[in-house]
Amino acid sequence: MKITMVHINNLDFGDIVGKDIYANTRYPIVAKNTPITSELLHVFRAFNIQEVPILFDEKKKRVSNKKVEKEESVIAEQDNQLSTFGKEYLANLEIFKKEFSKWEAGAKIDLIKVREVIFPLIEKVLEDRSYLFDLTHYSTPNDYLYHHCIATGLIAATLANKLGFDRGNTLQIGIAGALADCGMAKVPKIIRNKKGALTKNEYDEIRRHPVYSYNMVKELAALKPEMKLAVLQHHERLDGSGYPIGIKMGRVSQLAQIIAVADTFHAMTCDRVYRSKESLFKVIEMIKETEFGKFDIQVVNTLTNLVADLPIGTKVELTNLEKAEVIFVNQFYPTRPIIRLLKNGEIIDLSKQNALMISRVIPND
Repeated sequence: MKITMVHINNLDFGDIVGKDIYANTRYPIVAKNTPITSELLHVFRAFNIQEVPILFDEKKKRVSNKKVEKEESVIAEQDNQLSTFGKEYLANLEIFKKEFSKWEAGAKIDLIKVREVIFPLIEKVLEDRSYLFDLTHYSTPNDYLYHHCIATGLIAATLANKLGFDRGNTLQIGIAGALADCGMAKVPKIIRNKKGALTKNEYDEIRRHPVYSYNMVKELAALKPEMKLAVLQHHERLDGSGYPIGIKMGRVSQLAQIIAVADTFHAMTCDRVYRSKESLFKVIEMIKETEFGKFDIQVVNTLTNLVADLPIGTKVELTNLEKAEVIFVNQFYPTRPIIRLLKNGEIIDLSKQNALMISRVIPND
């Protein structure tokens, strides 16, 4: 095999990255043997990377992942429409990663920096909620924790806004959501990044992170006390099955439940080192059914409306990568509307298709 530098404008979906790629970062932003996808093109542009090391075989032909090439050709147009938001998101992610590294080294939280990361993104998702559907596509297993912090803040702020919170409290809950897992900076990396099963002691250490987070935010004068409490309680559940204390309904604040639902939703819709992601709409169903009794039903219903209340004519992508438009929303099955395939006009009632669901909403702009 031979490695050749290829300009990003000449990359093909499915091309294989020949070696780890760094961009003034401690860890590679793209690992060796990763196939080129539309998401990676966003990453390269965000970091101003002009050439990428690509694998070629002995006959000077590109080594390619044909499955990725086929799938990406279907969604390339859609992903390009998200480049503006995606570029800002990925750039702000890098700022957040640097702040997180400082926390790992013992530094206090610089709330001004966190605001600079999260506030502009909150403004954009409040203007166009469809950006929330793409947060899962930006996340990668290696950088999941950083993506998760920002995404939890964005989803929590959007939930708060839809619940009727004023602007000030919406921004506050966005900050609290983004900092809910800041305490993971105090958990040893060897535990955080472990791919195999955790020992009991390791698992117990992970479950201490809400306490670590609370200790890190409790002295932040600009963060309201009720938001700090929400950080501490964001893994508590109404049925008492949560942690770190195991308190039950009545003692868990709604603010904590907003962060909890946002945290759970994003976690289940992202690829992790130990499991694959689920469809956004399937996760909504799982939260409503298999996790019933653990979350505030008003917050869960708000998430359902946020994700599934799609206007007629909304363009969507299905789990089989087909594109379609919504033509009717069934109030009894809000996550499974009736859709029309764009390629041939076929009408499908998703409530009768258990194996097929909406995976993402295609933005208008």
